[in-house]
Amino acid sequence: MDATATGTPFSTLIRVASHEQHTEAETSPFMGDLLGGRLGVEAYARYTEQLWFVYRALEEAAGALRDDPVAGPFIRPELMRTAELERDLAHLRGADWRAGLTALPATDAYAARITECAHHWPAGYVAHHYTRYLGDLSGGQIIRDTAEKTWGFARKGDGVRFYVFEQIPNPAAFKRGYRELLDAVNADDLQKQRIVDECKRAFGLNGAIFRELGAEFPLSA
Repeated sequence: MDATATGTPFSTLIRVASHEQHTEAETSPFMGDLLGGRLGVEAYARYTEQLWFVYRALEEAAGALRDDPVAGPFIRPELMRTAELERDLAHLRGADWRAGLTALPATDAYAARITECAHHWPAGYVAHHYTRYLGDLSGGQIIRDTAEKTWGFARKGDGVRFYVFEQIPNPAAFKRGYRELLDAVNADDLQKQRIVDECKRAFGLNGAIFRELGAEFPLSA
């Protein structure tokens, strides 16, 4: 779909085009079981570990992209999640949480793709940035609420800090501003289509993590 020809804002195109993959990821058996309170805190901790690998890839690359004409406007310190993930993992796993940290094969593939885009195709990095952070500000809040109720974490406290954006007091306004950045992205129509395709790929990579987690934490019959 040609953004210029239709007059449709790019942020709308990207959301509509990736809707199917987004829904597929959200309705995965693992996430359904997690949100349904049918899995123990170990499954939540294992999921949090996988997020650490993904966000480390996203955020280690951010500094080098600050001045990039395409990706630069999206690099916002208030979004950064690695420190919060590490605080959550220390709460979930103890002070030596790094010692037992392992990435699933799907997580390795996801992190590698983010790094590849960051180094060789900044517009592709934008696709991963969008799918992760806007998801955290939206559906991520459902996960936080479930975790607090199911496993007794303090509200917006240790264990769920990943989902708490203390430097973003108005998430709705922030998301509007983010979508405006997407609409103004420094990319031609062909590049925009490639960004949309990369968004779909990002959701697919995320879904693969859910499948592997589902295999690791099957519900007993």
